[in-house]
Amino acid sequence: MSTLTLAARDSGTMLRRNLLHMRRYPSLTLMLVGIPVILLLLFVYVFGGTLGAGLGPTGDRADYANYVTPGILLITVASAAQGTAISVAMDMTEGIIARFRTMAIFRPSVLTAHVLGSLIQALLSLAAVTGVALLVGFRPNSTAIEWIAVIGVLAMITFAVTWLSVALGLVTKSVETASNLPMPLVLLPFLGSGFVPTDSMPTPVRWFADHQPFTPVMETLRGLFFGTGIGSNAIEAVAWCAAISVVCFFWARALYNRDPSA
Repeated sequence: MSTLTLAARDSGTMLRRNLLHMRRYPSLTLMLVGIPVILLLLFVYVFGGTLGAGLGPTGDRADYANYVTPGILLITVASAAQGTAISVAMDMTEGIIARFRTMAIFRPSVLTAHVLGSLIQALLSLAAVTGVALLVGFRPNSTAIEWIAVIGVLAMITFAVTWLSVALGLVTKSVETASNLPMPLVLLPFLGSGFVPTDSMPTPVRWFADHQPFTPVMETLRGLFFGTGIGSNAIEAVAWCAAISVVCFFWARALYNRDPSA
């Protein structure tokens, strides 16, 4: 059996294991969808009237639903990262990884399955949250090609954040710590253009908001949803996602291959 065939077979087996785990424990997936939906409803129906008026002279709650949805989608991605870190940490602390290491399997298949499984889970969560957003007034005017680009952008940032969460799950010694480490990712849309324009922020906060990884992704999504200018945001989004993916891939691989007794 060739190395490629072995890698595909073992990665497929591990992916089925992860998907079965998601099906048997749906509470985690429900939590990943529930938190962004609650925030969406809170910001649209409680704060939407006031914050929508701040978007312009004719701004209202409907305008704010359009504005805030890209930020909510990024919170969905960050919430999924938390679930990934927990799953990886559970595998590392419950001894199953030590058992896999004694078996004749393609070693990277365990991490590959975690990334693919988490990517599938996150994309399903994003579809559910987008559906709720449409119900509460989100009204994009994207063409079919722009929707495909939206899916590509979301898959790209999800892939990057998933590798980061895999590394965070590997670097911790307990599941409890792994569940807390990705929490700052949930705050990034708030410290960016996710909920209010960065123009209204104090200068130091605005500088951070304009240059952190999630802001160009959210601005690219807004451009694709509503046909507004994207500028250099798409290039910055691709650069951030590529850099995070590459750095975290090598970080996770080094952590996974380290001596377990160290």
